[in-house]
Amino acid sequence: MTQASPTKPFLEVLSGRRQPVPPLWMMRQAGRYLPEYRDVRAKAGGFLDLCFTPELAAEVTLQPIRRFAFDAAIIFSDILVIPYALGRDVRFEAGEGPRLDPLDTPDKVGTLTSTADFTKLEPVFEALRRVRRELDPKVALIGFCGAPWTVATYMVAGQGTPDQAPARMMAYRHPDAFAEIIDTIVGNSIHYLLGQLAAGADVLQIFDTWAGVLPPREFQRWSVEPTRRIVDGVRRRVPNAKIIGFPRGAGALLPGYVEATGVDAVSIDWTAEPSMIRERVQSRVAVQGNVDPLALIAGGDALDRSIDDVLANFAGGRLIFNLGHGIQPETPIAHVEHMVKRVRSYKGPS
Repeated sequence: MTQASPTKPFLEVLSGRRQPVPPLWMMRQAGRYLPEYRDVRAKAGGFLDLCFTPELAAEVTLQPIRRFAFDAAIIFSDILVIPYALGRDVRFEAGEGPRLDPLDTPDKVGTLTSTADFTKLEPVFEALRRVRRELDPKVALIGFCGAPWTVATYMVAGQGTPDQAPARMMAYRHPDAFAEIIDTIVGNSIHYLLGQLAAGADVLQIFDTWAGVLPPREFQRWSVEPTRRIVDGVRRRVPNAKIIGFPRGAGALLPGYVEATGVDAVSIDWTAEPSMIRERVQSRVAVQGNVDPLALIAGGDALDRSIDDVLANFAGGRLIFNLGHGIQPETPIAHVEHMVKRVRSYKGPS
């Protein structure tokens, strides 16, 4: 008689089964708020050196699991590894964020290679294999990519900007050239995500950090439709692949995103209106979120209220407890410990 594999609460929720205590993890949980991460980061040198050194990337992926016993680990990497594999110059400058050679004219878009060199991303796959071997079988492993719209915003501007106006302007003025960037990211992201599944990822997340700057028509064209193509492309090869979407700032456009893309869950930010999410989103898919990262920094009553609001609003359905965006570097570890304890002590509706 073969032994059944241990169930992963995180995957149970994504498979349609609400858990009495919501599974818990945090976006950017491997990062600068942890002293053990800072030690490894100093040893690695540059940020991309850390991403592309499998033993170090695996180590920082596992650090928050050891410390907090989260229900999911997310591989340590970055959304801009796809442009890097496409041969673009990608640099991370201390205190400045990412820098790329901008693709801000149709002529420059013409220099874009259509197919990535995936040997450059083999270290990410190797890090996934290492984490999978070391991870408790009850803990899920998340792979990820950036959504085409968000990745394209950095490729066009060469950096992050307050409202990603350079990419928005290019999409208005030169939609064919902009679509060429999007199409390239879509095709290579499918390949990349399939590689992550083959290396041991249980779940995939598609981060569309800048979705909220788009008007509805452009949101449909540049956020929803490319994400749908990625989901479809992955599931053509892996029909049961579990995929989470995060169109940050989508607000009232979330129900349409869920219906069109076919994702199994959506992350929601802290501005999401609870009744709309319950009635029009959580009735269809699992939701993930949505404590304000600043409430986690503040701690005390503000944090307790934020935690309790998420549980009161969403724990009656399929919920993965998380933040509404990534944890900030200045977050006190004691506040994370408190949040984990409070969520894990959840007893259900009174």
